[in-house]
Amino acid sequence: MGFGWQELLIILVIVALIFGTKKLRGIGSDLGGAVKGFKDSVATDDADEDKTAEAETSAKKESDEAKD
Repeated sequence: MGFGWQELLIILVIVALIFGTKKLRGIGSDLGGAVKGFKDSVATDDADEDKTAEAETSAKKESDEAKD
């Protein structure tokens, strides 16, 4: 019971009439910027976690070597 292309087209026309194409274009670009920022943030967090894990591993190796 999903939407077909005809229903989506009708909804798109109604939304364009209500908000106007310029406002929709602005909303689209804002949403795209937000998604891009989110992806960049997630990628940066993953890189930070990798660096933290490597630092913990090397610190553990150094402490194990110091004990020997």
